[in-house]
Amino acid sequence: MTGSDLESKGAFYCLFEGIAAAKRGEPTFVVLTHQSPSRPVKQRLIAKITTVLQHVPLVGHLSRQKFIAQFVIGLIKSRNVQFREVAEHLNDDALPASNETRIQNFFRAVTLDYSAFMQLIIKLLPATGKLRLCIDRTEWDFGKCQVNILLVTVGSDTWHVPLYWELLDNRSGNSNAAQRIAVLEKCVTLLGRERIGLVLGDREFVGHTWLKWLKDNGLNFVMRLPKHHLLTDENGGRRAIADLGLAVGASRRFACVQVDGVWGQVWVKALAEGEFIFLFGTAGLHSLGQFYAKRWTIEQCFQNLKGRGFNLRNTHLRCFDKLRKLVALVSLAYAFCLSVGQAADQRQPVVRKNHGYRATSLSRHGLNMVRQLTRPAAKTGTKIARMVDALLNWLIRQVTHHQITVKIVG
Repeated sequence: MTGSDLESKGAFYCLFEGIAAAKRGEPTFVVLTHQSPSRPVKQRLIAKITTVLQHVPLVGHLSRQKFIAQFVIGLIKSRNVQFREVAEHLNDDALPASNETRIQNFFRAVTLDYSAFMQLIIKLLPATGKLRLCIDRTEWDFGKCQVNILLVTVGSDTWHVPLYWELLDNRSGNSNAAQRIAVLEKCVTLLGRERIGLVLGDREFVGHTWLKWLKDNGLNFVMRLPKHHLLTDENGGRRAIADLGLAVGASRRFACVQVDGVWGQVWVKALAEGEFIFLFGTAGLHSLGQFYAKRWTIEQCFQNLKGRGFNLRNTHLRCFDKLRKLVALVSLAYAFCLSVGQAADQRQPVVRKNHGYRATSLSRHGLNMVRQLTRPAAKTGTKIARMVDALLNWLIRQVTHHQITVKIVG
């Protein structure tokens, strides 16, 4: 397998091609480490993640890099973001109270480089081909504290992870055009406009300024609009979609109409009780509905971050700076679990139920596998351990041979 082969593919494909090549006796890239085979799997994982972080300027000091690796494994073990729960799994050689103090000190004193985080996430993606961005907002309340996050995920197919986010201080209100543009500009700058194949958003993401910015920047997009937005045809005639006379289940396409002062394509489908799926975009008239259906990946991501995966909404943090750090570390743990789950599914597909969906999501599948690996009795020679080891070795090579050059802060 050549270096260019590795660069052009994602972690999962390279992982299994490398395993297959090794079985055929062909040369493969191997990352050498100084770890004893008898070392507990949990400590091996922490050491490998630390090695990745040594080449990614997320934080500057080795002790902080090791802390992040321990915290990520602690998140996976505890499935909870509350510090006292993570502290039970942070450092087995220290008391939980000492671990909790260390966690608190990190979140109070350390600054993360979020551009470096984005670069690390990008290293998990194929180096070529178009990527899909999904933008959405999620919120929850903790007492009088209102958490309101504007977030963009990146990926292709079913693999989608957080790429960039901002916490909004607007009492759980909708984002405005300036905030959306600022968040998306960060993503475009790092990915490159040519890598972005599609931008997806729900009914909140509307308005002339926002839609015009997407179109002017050459970004193909599909946005779902509220039903009260009007269509304007080439002759200047205006109409509401409720006046189209569509029966429930019927749909209609418009190749060139204006919505919110921007020209594009429209697909409308009538639902029950006077509701509609009203899509506006530039991604191809006959593909709008198909593309918009892929927006479910960001909903699945939110479900895993906030609830059934890591229970992010259980945090008691009120400081926005600390919350932003926590989202970064949870996102890192989520990306790791999803990578493991995807790699395992490539090797042995997850069982599907009668309705066609997987019995377990890929992120949860990976989370369960990593939790199993970090048990005290886990052995280094199992298939799962070798697979995860190979995945981390691949990532170490990525960041070692393609150094991420971002200014270190914190």
